[in-house]
Amino acid sequence: MVERLPVALSAGLLAGVWVWGSDSFALSTWAGFLGCSAYSALGEHSIKGVLATWAATLSGVFWAWVVFFGTDLLGGAGSAVLTGLVTAAMCLQAAQRLLAFIPAAFIGCCVVFALNGDVASAWLPLMLGAVMGFGMSRLGDLFARMLPFTSAEESK
Repeated sequence: MVERLPVALSAGLLAGVWVWGSDSFALSTWAGFLGCSAYSALGEHSIKGVLATWAATLSGVFWAWVVFFGTDLLGGAGSAVLTGLVTAAMCLQAAQRLLAFIPAAFIGCCVVFALNGDVASAWLPLMLGAVMGFGMSRLGDLFARMLPFTSAEESK
């Protein structure tokens, strides 16, 4: 259990900062946590991981916009067809290395759906959440080096 202390400290600290900051700037708190979760699940704990998380989650935001925009044009039945096409597109785009993490695309898409199509409220918290995940990773590594009874390797 003690080997998880650096991760717990960094996650707890930055989660609290995120809740305060997102509330202060009227950003979706939960969407930011989903961006953080997408970053963490990707497993590439670096700037490259942040960029890949941004690309994949924001592609999902785009695809959700396609569904909402298309449904406005085509009507209710168009929603089902567009959702099927967009789902396939999010899987197919994974052939591109930067968009390979399919779950992050679905997370971005789902955030827009949960916000009733409000793309403007979705993209920034997702992006900041990925940055928060990067910060948790780096801060956890720092805490692991600082605490005498843990090591950076054990905390991962």
